[in-house]
Amino acid sequence: MTNSQVELPRISSKLKSKLAKSHVAKFLLFLVTLLATSMVIGDGILTPFISAYGTVICLVTSTTVLSVVEGIKEASAVMTEDRIVWVSVTILISLFTFQRFGTEKVGYSLAPILCVWFALISGIGVYNIIKFDPTVMRAVNPLYIIHYFTRNKKEAWISLGGTVLSITGYEALFTDVGHFTVGSIQMSICTVVSGISCSDFGIFWASFLPAHPELVDNTFFKSIPGPLYWPMFAVAILAAITASQTMISATFSIIQQSLSVGCFPRVKIIHASAKHRGQVYIPEVNNLLLLATLAVTLGFRTTEKIGNAYGVAVVFVMTLTTFLMALIMIVIWRCPMLLVTSYVIIIGSVEFLYLTSVVYKFDQGGYLPLVFVAVMVAVMYEITTNVCRIPGLVIFYSELVHGIPPIFQHYVASVPALQSVIVFVSIKLLTIAKVPVEERFVFQRAEPKELNVFCCVVRYGYTDVGQKEELFERMLMVKLKDFIREDYILSYGDLATGYEDEDLEWE
Repeated sequence: MTNSQVELPRISSKLKSKLAKSHVAKFLLFLVTLLATSMVIGDGILTPFISAYGTVICLVTSTTVLSVVEGIKEASAVMTEDRIVWVSVTILISLFTFQRFGTEKVGYSLAPILCVWFALISGIGVYNIIKFDPTVMRAVNPLYIIHYFTRNKKEAWISLGGTVLSITGYEALFTDVGHFTVGSIQMSICTVVSGISCSDFGIFWASFLPAHPELVDNTFFKSIPGPLYWPMFAVAILAAITASQTMISATFSIIQQSLSVGCFPRVKIIHASAKHRGQVYIPEVNNLLLLATLAVTLGFRTTEKIGNAYGVAVVFVMTLTTFLMALIMIVIWRCPMLLVTSYVIIIGSVEFLYLTSVVYKFDQGGYLPLVFVAVMVAVMYEITTNVCRIPGLVIFYSELVHGIPPIFQHYVASVPALQSVIVFVSIKLLTIAKVPVEERFVFQRAEPKELNVFCCVVRYGYTDVGQKEELFERMLMVKLKDFIREDYILSYGDLATGYEDEDLEWE
């Protein structure tokens, strides 16, 4: 075993210990997690607007283009901005109404659309490369990026914010993984995702531009061969709606996970599939998402500012995910430090560069996701920290000597209030014959002290006889009172004079 392999568990253990003991570190980690979760929910609000509004704009633009050739009435004379907005509102209402059928049925309905979409864009892209300009493949050379930044400097940096929309959608792949099996994820990453990458990379459509530089405003649809135009147009509209569905499903999933750890108000969760875990529908959240999306649509009315807001949300999610992933790689996976460092430097630096670019447009709509985040973090933090406490004592038995047992999370999610004193009890058998009664109960108080949460390890020797449940619980409370009294005296010294058992009011 190499020295690096020996040192890695030590680094992991030390970091885990510091995180467990530092209140500041735990608070910051908790806050970062809430920020990332809230950003994903904000993404779920912005994505339907982008898709619906973009669908209507594409419809208007394409109809206008075809009117010259086929004599169709020019759409721009009919489809004013107000009408575009209200058509978008109609699409959004239909989309969110469709959610009541459940993630499984909606997913099965929309999945074939994406497969057809990726097949079409890949096929048309290859066709354009062969027909117009095969030399466009030289664009994969990273030197062109360096030349671009060398020539344009600040303008090149600002333009990064505009390219963010070409990579949006990838974050949904990771928020939706709970809906699928490992095999399906591996297969999609190797096939479907490669199609997305090729399309977003732009080479498919860049090959069309040298031959038709005047058509730069609507390259995508104008590069489609005539016989495939209308099928491609119809699939494009359905694919845009599917993109919204992806983030809506992801929002349902992440809120369900937040609710399971007590970080979200209680809402009704409907499990949409009896076969697959994680496919849920939440009526209250669906209605709130609809109202928020309609408010954004009616308030902003154009895609420019929402595009900036969307970019901020997506890049923030990616950056926070990289930070949390690095922490998981060290503490849980115990990856080599060289791998962790390389991951943070390569991925983190690129995301940070994009983040600075999108934040540059903060006053041009980039503030919107931060408003969503502020509201969501306030709600989730309030729910987490302010649990209703009632007089009494509750005992949880667990095999864990340290940490919170999983059963406690389910208890909090199911019971609307907690007793004023909480004790986590773990029973351990030692290799000695007997353990003196006065040494049998070992207590530790969790921070902050005002929460009145205690961990107790009850130690027995192999010849000790267990007590009846009633006697055991009575002895536990007596020893707990003694521990609290001693802890109080150690904390306050002479100020503890006059401290009586009546001060321990949990019965």
